[in-house]
Amino acid sequence: MSLAESLLPDFDHEMAVTREVLARVPAQAFDWRPHETAFTMGALASHLAQVPRWGMSILRRDSHDLAGAPAPRPSLPSPAEVLEQFDRHVSDVRRLLLETSDGELQAPWTLTRGREVLMSMPRIAALRRFLLHHVVHHRGQMTVYLRLQQVPVPPIYGPSADETW
Repeated sequence: MSLAESLLPDFDHEMAVTREVLARVPAQAFDWRPHETAFTMGALASHLAQVPRWGMSILRRDSHDLAGAPAPRPSLPSPAEVLEQFDRHVSDVRRLLLETSDGELQAPWTLTRGREVLMSMPRIAALRRFLLHHVVHHRGQMTVYLRLQQVPVPPIYGPSADETW
């Protein structure tokens, strides 16, 4: 089994569950935020839709320089567009992951800020940290947003208080 194939069960599960969470984001609450310093629900949903895109960058490049990072992308205008973008990014990353050799997944990937090296790790570890773990983190935030909007939270790693399997 290749490294990519060993990562796929986690990738597929986390993306499928994240899609379920995103599918519950109500359009009427897109501008709502739980606190003045928090993302709006639409901005958080948009960010979740865009995080898988980072996997493409990790798989295609040897490093990422935060000093040259573009401004954050604007929020998407609707839940339908969030799901469309999320699905496209997930599909693109999954396809590229399967085309990536074990050697490429074991090669170093580095995060820098200008000349300062912030961290360096195998590419597969960067995928776990900056794609899978990042999605899990923001998905957790979104489940709180959903709960505060009285939207049932789907099962993620087991039954939720709102639904069972």
